[in-house]
This record gives sequence, structure tokens and C-alpha cells, in this order.
Amino acid sequence: MRAFVIGVALAMAGAAAYAGGDIEAGRQKAAPCAACHGADGQGTSPQYPRLAGQHPDYLVHALRAYQSGARQNPVMAPFAAPLSAQDMEDLAAYFAALPNGLVDTRIAR
Repeated sequence: MRAFVIGVALAMAGAAAYAGGDIEAGRQKAAPCAACHGADGQGTSPQYPRLAGQHPDYLVHALRAYQSGARQNPVMAPFAAPLSAQDMEDLAAYFAALPNGLVDTRIAR
């Protein structure tokens, strides 16, 4: 269990450093996201993607695509439109730092 906790802490630190964003700032900016993606990033229903534990570069890429129109979604486009590059980095750092909630069934119990 201790190794798991250390691993999660290192992953969170690595995600924040990689994304170039601020986790706490991302937490504050993520309030509107909770309506669909959940306060924990797990999604409020199967139709909304899980953001928790996603790679930060993927999250930034997706937000940029929604903002530019390269990825079209009538729900996400208005949320992405006003975001700055730093906003995207902060949101990505926050969601990447959240535990993804998936269980690895390959691990012997």
C-alpha cells in the first residue's frame, strides 16, 4: 500500500510538471466541468468521458481541437472557446493528477 501511495504521489507530481499547468488553479477552473465530467473527473454518466488520470498532453490537445473547431462538439465548443493556453494547461494538470478509478485486474490480490 505504501508503494502505491508513493507511486500516486510521483505520478501526480510528474503530471503537473509535464503539463506545465498548476493543479490548484486547474481545480478552481474545473468547476464548470463537474456538471458533466463529475467533481472527481469520473464522468456523471457513460456518455461523458472520464478525464481523471488522462494524459495532460491529450487533454490540452482535445481542448485546442474543440476551440479551433477541428473537433466538433456543440457542448464542448462554448466551454473551450474562452480558454487561454494557460487555462488549458492548468485544467490538464488537474485532471491528470486525479486518480483514474480503474482497477488493474492483472495485479494479483
